[in-house]
Amino acid sequence: MTPEPAPGPTPPGDRATPGTYYGRGLPYLPLDSYPGKLIAIEGTDGVGRSTQIRLLREWLEVQGYGVIETGWTRSPLMRPTIDLAKASNTLNKLTFVLLYATDFADRLEKEIVPALKAGFVVLADRYIYTALARGAIRGIDKAWLRGVYGFAIVPHLVFYLKVDVDTLIRRVLESGGMDYWESGMDLKVGDDIYDSFRAYQNRLLREYGTLTEEFGFRVVDARQPIDVIQNHLRHQIGTFLKVQ
Repeated sequence: MTPEPAPGPTPPGDRATPGTYYGRGLPYLPLDSYPGKLIAIEGTDGVGRSTQIRLLREWLEVQGYGVIETGWTRSPLMRPTIDLAKASNTLNKLTFVLLYATDFADRLEKEIVPALKAGFVVLADRYIYTALARGAIRGIDKAWLRGVYGFAIVPHLVFYLKVDVDTLIRRVLESGGMDYWESGMDLKVGDDIYDSFRAYQNRLLREYGTLTEEFGFRVVDARQPIDVIQNHLRHQIGTFLKVQ
């Protein structure tokens, strides 16, 4: 049974101010108008997030900014546990959410907040929206999910690299194939991994569409060439940083 909903992020139009906590936050880590900026790149596997972040980091460093990257399941504390749990293919939906939330909390405390305090630009390869989307299509209460991630900091910019499922399938097949979790095999929505991947990713893309409206993502067409996407991101980020 899904736990009772807890207070979580408020709608962007209310008090979701960039650089503040979405909800209650971490009581031992107050945010005091830190000078750093948090920029998240969202999107499903195969859209080119990591490539774009690598190029953005190189460009920002040339511009004189201190930059760090953070990404999904990169916490030294939690990564071995998550890898082991995923390898067994036995994670239930709540354990799935809580392991990722712990990974995020560890990176928030040890990487993101110190970097923002020091004035760095933090580039996040996926953010809490990945967890919200994955949890929602697994039937977990959306209000409860937002409560779990209420300690997250509101990013200054969120870019969503959007792609259609047919393009996504082609890219994933070209880059090495489909895996169990990214194909939603735990949901049993297809007869084989290909059918499951298509059905799962269609659900995921619809949920990202909902999150785009809720959180105000800046949508980027991920079907474009890498350099076109990069130039678009640089223009928007450069404009934002110069205004600060």
